[in-house]
Amino acid sequence: MKSLRYLDEVVTLALDVQKCTGCGMCLRVCPHGVLALSGRKARIMDRNGCMECGACAKNCPAMALTVSPGVGCAAYIIQVWIRGKTKAACG
Repeated sequence: MKSLRYLDEVVTLALDVQKCTGCGMCLRVCPHGVLALSGRKARIMDRNGCMECGACAKNCPAMALTVSPGVGCAAYIIQVWIRGKTKAACG
């Protein structure tokens, strides 16, 4: 989703292709279509489209995806402003 961007090349999204079972759950839960299946494995297709919500990592049964809230997560940024960093969460 090219129109929803904050900063390029700062996303913490990581995929361990060796752990991926190709179930496709990450594709179903990603709100920005960042991931795709290729050769029975997930692939990061639009890394900078990731808003770091954590839905893919939380729903991956193989724990092949990791992501930390950061500059890509609008909810996290707003919560840091309001609640402070120790009480903010994304996802």
